[in-house]
Amino acid sequence: MIGPSFEAVLDAAADGDELAFRALWRDLQPALLRYLNAFAPGSGEDLASETWLRIVKGLPAFSGDERAFRAWVFTVARHRAVDRWRRTTRRHDELVPLDDLTHLPAPDDPATAAVDAISSQAAVALIATLPPDQAEVVLLRVVAGLDVAEVATITGKRPGNVRVLAHRALRRLAAHLTHEAQIQGRV
Repeated sequence: MIGPSFEAVLDAAADGDELAFRALWRDLQPALLRYLNAFAPGSGEDLASETWLRIVKGLPAFSGDERAFRAWVFTVARHRAVDRWRRTTRRHDELVPLDDLTHLPAPDDPATAAVDAISSQAAVALIATLPPDQAEVVLLRVVAGLDVAEVATITGKRPGNVRVLAHRALRRLAAHLTHEAQIQGRV
């Protein structure tokens, strides 16, 4: 979270200040990617890019505090993911052969990025084993840091349903982790 300077950062970003927009992006991009990679496996990077394009276009019209901004960003991301899902159910994308991609440059520091992502990937992979509605609620509550009312608005569910889904998901995750710990204790 950016904190007390959020309003100034948001205003500057809306006015085209690249450094201010970078602060918003750095604050939200990791959580956004984790959410999208779990919600739409294999499409996270593309959906994040589409989300940020929509945010850039809508930024001048946005009004609200930091929590409202976070909720708006994840709402836009969810809409992008749902739209992508709808498109892919109508037509199938053609995969690009791996050999056609070998000439593309690598990220700045893939080793550091890989090490940083290992624990996040394991957590997101575990969350992805949940039923889709439970996984989405956990991702929005924990990864995105949104409250129950915000998650309810984004998902179109009642706040009570969000709480129940989160509770069931966390119980299921706890049971899985307990089972894994017991298995490792026996080995």
